[in-house]
Amino acid sequence: MPEKEPSPERVSAFPPIADYAFLADCEVTALIAPSSSVEWLCLPRLDSPSVFGSVLDRDAGGFWFAPTGLSEPADRRYIPGTLVLETSWGTPTGWVVVRDLLVMGPWHHGGDQSYTHRRAPTDYDADHVLLRTVKCVNGEVQFTLDCQPVLDYGRTPVHWEYGERGYHEGIATAEGNDLRLRLNTDMRLGFESGRAMARTLLKAGDTRFCALSWTEHEAPQSYDDAYERLVWTAHHWQHWLARGSFPDHRWSAYLQRSALTLKGLTFSPTGAVAAAATTSLPETMGGPRNWDYRYTWFRDSMFALTALYSLGFDWEANDFFWFIADTAERDGEHLQIMYGVDGERDLTEHVLDHLGGYENSKPVRIGNGAYEQRQHDLWGSVVSSIYLHARSREHGRLDGRAWKILRDQVSQALEHWQKPDQGIWEMRGEPRHFVSSKIMCWVAAHLGARMARFRDETELAQEWQAAAEQIKADVCERGVSGRGVFRQHYDTDALDASLLLIPILGFLPPDDPRVKATVLAIADELTEHGLVLRYRVEETDDGLNTEEGTFTICSFMLVSALCAIGEQKRAKDLCEKLLTMASPLGLYAEELDPHTGRHLGNFPQAFTHLALITAVLDVIGADRFGRPSTR
Repeated sequence: MPEKEPSPERVSAFPPIADYAFLADCEVTALIAPSSSVEWLCLPRLDSPSVFGSVLDRDAGGFWFAPTGLSEPADRRYIPGTLVLETSWGTPTGWVVVRDLLVMGPWHHGGDQSYTHRRAPTDYDADHVLLRTVKCVNGEVQFTLDCQPVLDYGRTPVHWEYGERGYHEGIATAEGNDLRLRLNTDMRLGFESGRAMARTLLKAGDTRFCALSWTEHEAPQSYDDAYERLVWTAHHWQHWLARGSFPDHRWSAYLQRSALTLKGLTFSPTGAVAAAATTSLPETMGGPRNWDYRYTWFRDSMFALTALYSLGFDWEANDFFWFIADTAERDGEHLQIMYGVDGERDLTEHVLDHLGGYENSKPVRIGNGAYEQRQHDLWGSVVSSIYLHARSREHGRLDGRAWKILRDQVSQALEHWQKPDQGIWEMRGEPRHFVSSKIMCWVAAHLGARMARFRDETELAQEWQAAAEQIKADVCERGVSGRGVFRQHYDTDALDASLLLIPILGFLPPDDPRVKATVLAIADELTEHGLVLRYRVEETDDGLNTEEGTFTICSFMLVSALCAIGEQKRAKDLCEKLLTMASPLGLYAEELDPHTGRHLGNFPQAFTHLALITAVLDVIGADRFGRPSTR
């Protein structure tokens, strides 16, 4: 009997996470696969139910705009300095170039008032239009439009009907859903059940467009109009980026792409920065580490403000700060670790059983149960944000409103620092005395005392500084293992990447032997192929007990920590390695598989890009001035 031939390697129906392109208009975000399919778009907000959700289930909706029968383009790039995607397609008979964008336009509310914007208006606003254009540059190409929305996370197909422009306009609605989609195009539409389709032969010089809109704002009605909107949007992003301050360095492109990504993840009506554009992209393929990151974490605020102020984007930093201030003022001692991008408190977690998940990774979750956790790094993050905001202003002025918030947050830190919590990584196991949480309580007291002295609150400054010293003494006594290395929590000798914050935050001088020993222990023992794990899952009760990849933010944090302790060459080498592992379009998911370099987790991840900005600036500063430039 002949030997059985080996079965061919399974080819995934899903593209690699790193191969998605990211679009944004500062109110919604979209992911586009190399095939041209829009596989993630939530409307009318970035945390709303999906309209196109095939990144989580191949039957949850998609929107193709590409040469007929092709799925792999010749090249993709962003138009430099923008969030406008340009894709080149080559066929046996010709070439076309497709451009995709979420349209930005001038501020809409000239005569009326916006009921969603709480921050000071700018000169621009989201147009609430997904625009796609194509131009045939050579030969001739058969071209297809195929738009199949499935509302409410793939549960509700739409019904199409023609609009006022006949074959050139389709209206999609669904019973029981208020969302109304309008598709305008200069191609001729036909409807097949829940799909709007069009096809045409493009010859050299021919152009076409399509525009999907979801509000009362007028979408383009012609290619000329579409092209004008495209140019306006591209110039908007380039002008915005030009406001920043970037070093003259070969790594500047990474800083610029990260800045654009963070701006795209900002919900402009409130200033909140979402942690990522997606939900439930897996940290472990086939495993349960699938979370909804379309919310804003106060933990991120300290890193966000540091990065944004460092690059000169004070307006964006201030908007995020005032979102934090609004929420802290409203909720006081009941402040949560995370909120919806409009300040929503209830983020109840649900499982969507009808979705198969990315590469069959279940469960798919919406909401995030971590919002109910107690994490004692919270107060230090808020106080740090207030401190950074005050330092960015002329004479370091701290107004009475911010001072009251700061006092409340320092009080909370001092009331709770001796209690166990869930820690920075949102452990779903038993509460512990996490060292990083206590260090952040020290930050609250230490920076609070500094601001109190600035306001001539001498007695309060002395009280808070004494409390800061008490916290430091407790951490140094109980948080250090027998070999002189800081530990994850008081009841273990396990390492934790959050301990890299010790030199970054200035908890101890960088030349303290315990600091250097901790950073080097993490670099040598908590890494896989040089990339940093949050912790060893076999040593940590996180409530899940499954493997995960390396956390890219932790690897960038190691770069900054190495810079701080004087290990510049090692820091630079690691930073170089991490930058080469960016996606083809310069983006990062939450994690990297250390063996393959595969991106894992939600995408693109704000926290990773924040840490990249800080790490790159630290390396550049160490090269040029002998010290990290962000401290």
